[in-house]
Amino acid sequence: MARISPDSRERVRDTVDMVDLVSARTELRRAGTSTLKGLCPFHEERTPSFQIDPVKKLYHCFGCGAGGDVFRYVMETEGVDFRGALELLADRYGVALEREDEDPAAAARRERQERLYSLLARAADYYARFLWESREAGRAREYLASRGLDEATLREFRVGYAPSAWDHMYGRSRRAGFTEEELLGAGLAQRSQRRPALYDRFRARVLFPLCDLRGRVVGFGARALRESQLPKYLNSSEGELYHKGRQLFGADRARAAAARAGEVVVVEGYTDVLALHQAGLANAVGIMGTSMTEDQLAEAARLAPRVVLALDADAAGQAAMVRAARVAARRSLDLRVVELPAGDDPADLVSGEGPDAVRARLAESVPFPRFEVERLLSAAELSTADGRDRALERLRGLLGALSAPLLREELVRLVAGRLGLSEHLVASLAEPVPAAGGGEPGRRRVPLDRRQETERTFLALCIALPEPGREALRRVDLNQHFTTDLVRRAAAHLREHLTDPMADLEPGDGDLAPLLAELSLRAAKQPAEPATLEVQGLQLETARLEREIAVARAEGRLDVSALARERNRVKARLDSAIDRVMDEGPGGPLRPDAAATT
Repeated sequence: MARISPDSRERVRDTVDMVDLVSARTELRRAGTSTLKGLCPFHEERTPSFQIDPVKKLYHCFGCGAGGDVFRYVMETEGVDFRGALELLADRYGVALEREDEDPAAAARRERQERLYSLLARAADYYARFLWESREAGRAREYLASRGLDEATLREFRVGYAPSAWDHMYGRSRRAGFTEEELLGAGLAQRSQRRPALYDRFRARVLFPLCDLRGRVVGFGARALRESQLPKYLNSSEGELYHKGRQLFGADRARAAAARAGEVVVVEGYTDVLALHQAGLANAVGIMGTSMTEDQLAEAARLAPRVVLALDADAAGQAAMVRAARVAARRSLDLRVVELPAGDDPADLVSGEGPDAVRARLAESVPFPRFEVERLLSAAELSTADGRDRALERLRGLLGALSAPLLREELVRLVAGRLGLSEHLVASLAEPVPAAGGGEPGRRRVPLDRRQETERTFLALCIALPEPGREALRRVDLNQHFTTDLVRRAAAHLREHLTDPMADLEPGDGDLAPLLAELSLRAAKQPAEPATLEVQGLQLETARLEREIAVARAEGRLDVSALARERNRVKARLDSAIDRVMDEGPGGPLRPDAAATT
């Protein structure tokens, strides 16, 4: 695969509006002269600990430790690799990417995919025009209107109609210069079993374009209008661009609203998605059937941390929820369920009850375990002891797997009341199952000890004061003064990149980039005086000597007294430096008891 040129990467970085990018997921407010802060999009919190520097285009959460540059942010939020993040940002902000050293095979594959995207975009535009401009599509317009969908919504999603002729799209595409092989690859044509000729895959159907997160058409979902036309729903064939098991209808339209709401609503059908968006619930996506796959759930989780299932109340819909819950359990997702009336789908509810009533139903979503407990109890034979025993046996594993203590206690009370048993008995029969690997799921940052805090403060001050900082970094010994490999790597990198800490990083570095982003943001708010940097350097040296003395004593070495005298000399210099700083009044963590001296 060809490398994207460094110049292209820098043009993308320069063009990205960091505030615009991050505001789609969290509300930001001014935190200082050069930074903004908000609630972290990577972990749940009530007090904002997430900060961005819109000029340097860096972010860091002082709560969970997530951090990096604009590319890292997109990698984390969209679940893509570095190249994917670069391409997403280039597409969003209109930057052309230049590739270098691309081998002929890779260039051919890329050019082919670009032609397939172009072919599908042309087809979507044509089908949409045909829906509104042709007499043949009158029945399709009537059907869509009967579902309560207005023209603005249908145009926004580029809903279209495929003519009934066998070779309409085939002929148009061939005249435009596309090959038969490209028509097959795009899923717009298929080969006859009786003769070698190709014919249109979609005929006399309402078409719903299926797009990737960048809004590029990758395929179509098609609905028949006549009872005799089978199958009722027909999708593009699996190919280079379209994979049904990964696709969520409307994800490109829902991503911003889902990020702001912190949840994505998953429904079954195309018209359900359209009806919810039309009602102002723009965080809805569709699974295009009842069999939700692990890839689809992963796509939903990339849109928002909470996934709300609003699937039909029939047996197929409930089975889909159970399958989704099994996948969610492996991913530690916050999965919730909206209970819909039997026989009604979300589009019916919007039409019958109105948008506000549907919003109220969504607001009353329940954690999946509660939904499942209610479902199992409703299906159980509770009038006999044998039936209650069977119900309890089915519920034991579900209750035991719960790591949320308050929800578990609530459900234990519910089960005990419905089965006529004591809460103590139900709780004892359903002991919690320890989480794999121990601990709770979710992203947490281990608090820094005082020694680590000193090391990071020193490096942040070096960034804030590049001239004295460069000399201070030259004097320290990376192995002796820093106690973790990651901080040593950061210090080594800063020796060469003090004025631009994020430069020349390996693309997608998952460890170093977040730390450098944190240090850069610390530098922006750290009291930046040479005297303060001197204090931090002396604290590093004091801590080094303390560690060396401890090792010498353990080994019975004879130089303990000499090391102790050196430590005392450094401490005297440290006290003097602290006094000077306190007199000047810049503030900050200066006293040895606020740093690491082990």
